[in-house]
Amino acid sequence: MFKGTGVALATPFKKDKSIDFDALERLVNHVIENGVNYLVALGTTAETPTLSNEEKIDVLKFIIKINNSRLPLVCGVGGNNTQDVLDNLKKYPLEHVDAILSVSPYYNKPTQSGIIAHFKEISKHSPIPIILYNVPGRTGSNMLASTTLTLANECKNIIAIKEACGNMAQSMELVQTLPEDFTILSGDDDLAIAQIAIGFDGVISVAANCFTKDFSTMISESLKHNFVAAKKLHYKLLNGISLLFTEGNPPGVKAVLNKMDICENEFRLPVVPVSDDTSNKIDLFLKTL
Repeated sequence: MFKGTGVALATPFKKDKSIDFDALERLVNHVIENGVNYLVALGTTAETPTLSNEEKIDVLKFIIKINNSRLPLVCGVGGNNTQDVLDNLKKYPLEHVDAILSVSPYYNKPTQSGIIAHFKEISKHSPIPIILYNVPGRTGSNMLASTTLTLANECKNIIAIKEACGNMAQSMELVQTLPEDFTILSGDDDLAIAQIAIGFDGVISVAANCFTKDFSTMISESLKHNFVAAKKLHYKLLNGISLLFTEGNPPGVKAVLNKMDICENEFRLPVVPVSDDTSNKIDLFLKTL
């Protein structure tokens, strides 16, 4: 269900910083019509740290409504307070969601034993399957391949991992050691086709918000081992993908989406728009498309 391209949806805001649901509808329809395989609500790209719990539920309900069961749906339910995650599992309308994406605890810098205990507790209470999310650049700690293997073997409802360690050696260790039916997804858009080449099953992407058709096609061709076509698209998009992350995520994404007339270039502090220099570079890149 979660092979291919998943898109970590951005959350559009109006100029008054309220959620722009009309723009969110345009975004959901845009990515579906341009070939993504599934949707991811309330991930990092959604600016979830600045959303209240009530707003997160409203966003999720709205995406469920607009998606209308067209594609599988994943919802971000994670955090560094295990009990708070368990509480949210009860609050969110997960009966219309196919899996949760749960980030490894951040800021606390838990040991590998602590990470295992955290996810085992979530596994006991989650009503739907779980996709782990390892992103050391944001969490401050790396979930080792051996930790993922333990969770995959001991928790049957943990079915996949989004791996954003950026380390190809660790990526290969995952492929070599994890069960064959365990899904391994890239969390690094610029490494996605390389990771598929070594055995990954797809990607949960930021770039798929805006370079949707080319990016989804690139992943599809990679999974068919048509790396000649995939490589051509990879290098077509590579500079653009780099620009998306030059000043953090999601400022680059919203800069592009704004130029595509999908949403305003608005954020909630402490996130701010990209600089004029980066915006001009994005303009130049978009002309190449």
